[in-house]
Amino acid sequence: MRWIEKIKPEKEKIELLSKSLGIDLVLSTILIQRGIESFDEAKDFFRPSLDQIHDPFLMKDMEKAVRRIEKAIRESEHIMIYGDYDVDGTTAVSLVYDYLHRSYKKISTYIPDRYNEGYGISYTGIDYAEDNEVSLIIALDCGIKAVDKIDYAMKKGIDFIICDHHRPGELIPNAIAVLDPKREDCQYPYTELCGCGIGFKLIQALEQNKGNQLDNLYSSLDLVATAIAADIVPLTGENRILAYFGLQVINNQPRPGIKALIHGVKKPLLNITDVVFIIAPRINAAGRMKHGSFAVELLTEKDFSAALEYAAEIDMYNSERKALDQSITEEALLQIRENNEENRFSTVVRKDTWHKGVIGIVASRLIEKYYRPTLVFTKSGTKLAASARSVKGYDVYAALNQCGDFIEQFGGHKYAAGLTLLPENYIGFKEKFEQVVAKDIPSSSQEPQIEIDAEIYLSDITPKFNRILKQMGPFGPQNMKPVFMARGLRDNGYARKIGENQDHLKLNIISGTDQKTYNAIGFRLSEKYEMVTSGTPFKAAFTVEENHWNGITSIQLNIKDIKPDD
Repeated sequence: MRWIEKIKPEKEKIELLSKSLGIDLVLSTILIQRGIESFDEAKDFFRPSLDQIHDPFLMKDMEKAVRRIEKAIRESEHIMIYGDYDVDGTTAVSLVYDYLHRSYKKISTYIPDRYNEGYGISYTGIDYAEDNEVSLIIALDCGIKAVDKIDYAMKKGIDFIICDHHRPGELIPNAIAVLDPKREDCQYPYTELCGCGIGFKLIQALEQNKGNQLDNLYSSLDLVATAIAADIVPLTGENRILAYFGLQVINNQPRPGIKALIHGVKKPLLNITDVVFIIAPRINAAGRMKHGSFAVELLTEKDFSAALEYAAEIDMYNSERKALDQSITEEALLQIRENNEENRFSTVVRKDTWHKGVIGIVASRLIEKYYRPTLVFTKSGTKLAASARSVKGYDVYAALNQCGDFIEQFGGHKYAAGLTLLPENYIGFKEKFEQVVAKDIPSSSQEPQIEIDAEIYLSDITPKFNRILKQMGPFGPQNMKPVFMARGLRDNGYARKIGENQDHLKLNIISGTDQKTYNAIGFRLSEKYEMVTSGTPFKAAFTVEENHWNGITSIQLNIKDIKPDD
């Protein structure tokens, strides 16, 4: 890994902020690197408030959306809440359904089948709506490119309100309202909301229109925080505020479905990372292995005992998913080696029998081995479907846009996308994608890198330091957990390889400055064992974590990489 040290701010700025906040120079440095330079900015950052979120009516078409929903309720129309089958989509559907269902019962939900209908709005879903006399569909986390399908629905007398956060195409669908801050003609101040976040802005507008405060929506924030974590959107601005309060709900009074998913987790407080690795995969497993509607049933269930039964079944699906993604990853790695494709700029693999529900996970696994933009294809009906994942600093969505001649349909984000193409176009696409990546990818995106926020002595990590550090969360994209570097470290003789496959490294590190021992763990760093046990000093890049064991909480270094000290 390449270590990149962030530019250190001006000394005067660091000292001024340090003095005004009463914190040490290292923490002051990190805040300035994140654009926080004054006492007031720090106060807003450390003490988020729901008062800081924006007026939902600043979003284009919000007034139209609210008026149409209020008309549907007044005239007793059948409303259908339609959403994608991933975490963002199912939480968004659960959120809006829960809110409307409190006072209006002529409402239903619909999640498309991942395998028979594919991503987004489907003709099957619209036909189902017509058969059930639905006259208004609220689409969440999808729809921004469904121009033809919205026209099809209009001919059947079905109106659409689209709540999406993906990039629009050349045409905006002819829906009653299209809520998407990424629209060029939308002036909403924050563009990085997830699909569930857009759904939250919609119910915020409905509540605001009734003259009510945000207090009534506070209990819904567990769903919003889960979606923000799972969809890997920036943890800045509104997202950070919503995630901050959503974590409070998850930790103090989660809905029965979330409570069931974390039942038995022995940790005093869950953070965003826990949501990513404990809650989100289980919700996703429903859509991957069975059907996304199962996740909605869990998340809208009011009875905890029933929610526990749902959660147990979802855990079973999650176990199946883990076994599948491991076996498919092994097959994909073998395919790369057998085709002598280890030195390409991109990874594109295909097997028609691979399970469509796990190809996105497999793409991420392949990036861990070959650090480059990756697509994993499988058969979906008469076409091929793929999940695309990218590496830091490379826009895979823009790359796919350059391969449009071979693609039937695609959508997504800078770092993750999905697409379909005809089988006869696979070889042409694969070569074109490789050419585009080879031409466009910067050298900085061709190897994994660690950004170092600051160099410190291990003795700097006091309880007060850790307390302030925790308050910089929730951590995520654009507000990552600070990475520190320390030099002159030695192993105290108790280093060992741990884990089922002996691929993790457990360390007791001695710092040269105070001779105190510090506990550390390095996941997937067992190959560094010989280096750290050789007796020579080394340097480490790490984050500061809390380890909870047998009711005792202690500070632990989470080692990201180790190098010989220079």
